[in-house]
Amino acid sequence: MVVTGGGTGGHLFPGIAVAEEILRRFPDGRVLFIGTNRLVDSSILNDQSFETTSIKSSGIKGMSFISRLKALLQIPYSVIQAAGILRRFKADLVLGVGGYVTGPVVLASRIMGVPACIHEQNSVPGMANRLLGHICNKVFLSIPGSEKYFPSGKTLLTGNPVRQELLKSINTQISEISSNDRKVPTLLILGGSQGAHRVNILMLECVKKLLSDMPNSFNIVHQTGSADKDYVKKTYSELGISADVSAFIKNMNEVYQKADLIISRAGATTLAELAVLGKPSILIPYPYAADNHQEKNGQYLCNSGGARMFIEAGLTGEKLAGEISKLLQDPESLKIMGEKIKQMGKPEATDAIVNQSLTLLGIKYNKTTSANTDV
Repeated sequence: MVVTGGGTGGHLFPGIAVAEEILRRFPDGRVLFIGTNRLVDSSILNDQSFETTSIKSSGIKGMSFISRLKALLQIPYSVIQAAGILRRFKADLVLGVGGYVTGPVVLASRIMGVPACIHEQNSVPGMANRLLGHICNKVFLSIPGSEKYFPSGKTLLTGNPVRQELLKSINTQISEISSNDRKVPTLLILGGSQGAHRVNILMLECVKKLLSDMPNSFNIVHQTGSADKDYVKKTYSELGISADVSAFIKNMNEVYQKADLIISRAGATTLAELAVLGKPSILIPYPYAADNHQEKNGQYLCNSGGARMFIEAGLTGEKLAGEISKLLQDPESLKIMGEKIKQMGKPEATDAIVNQSLTLLGIKYNKTTSANTDV
């Protein structure tokens, strides 16, 4: 199987979840992940158990005229490059999980007659997936309503795959610890795999107010992205706060378990993880996301009562601090929010995608006997 996508952790992590499940079911099988040459791809994919490679490709939407022209001219070469990789790998199936690299690989697979599926994480699909929906065999969706952007009869609502390491923690006692069970609640700040500058600044403004409202009564774990790490760490230190600050968090399982309240952007993969783990959240959608999809993603969870959302424009550190302080000092509200958001989770998403993908190959998997048989 070939999985393709990248450019952000939100595109990579669902693909990783599917790749892990394929190898778990078929220990003698092979998975190749075709990503981009961006640093985020290599840093996340380097430690995985499957094969990885990349092709030359560029984004089009939101770029300058010259950049768009260069990207368009590069597409034929990218498709040829992808076709060569698929041929050498002897791919049986391709799954695209988002990002501009997906386009050339899925297009090459269909030209070669290799079955292909795509997975759309967001409420509003990007341009690449909208186009690929017309040529691929199956479209897997994360959020109800996004089916209207694709040909009828091809879509299946599966949810967004969550990494196995996170799923394993669902039934552990530590993930169910409430603020009542710990003397000091933990606040987790996430800005996506590359951080979020405005969220970082808001939190530094916010924490000054929190110190007066809740002196010495909260812990902070903050994922900043590489650009802001040193500044954020220095500012916390100057404020007398011993915060756990990282550019990128790899041990998300452990960090999620400790968190009582999460402040986050509204990327689809992060939201899927919050829902599956039942983590109450305050969402600050990225205002420049294509088609404003982060706000629409976040609204889906907020409708459940398990998350609260603030639009970045006009949001102040003082206003954010007021909401955080109110929630951290009300464990019962946090517990109810956690229960409500967990009802929106789809821990079976990976299984659903793998099962449907294998059906395209005429393969039926029996979980009870671990036997693989032709349909």
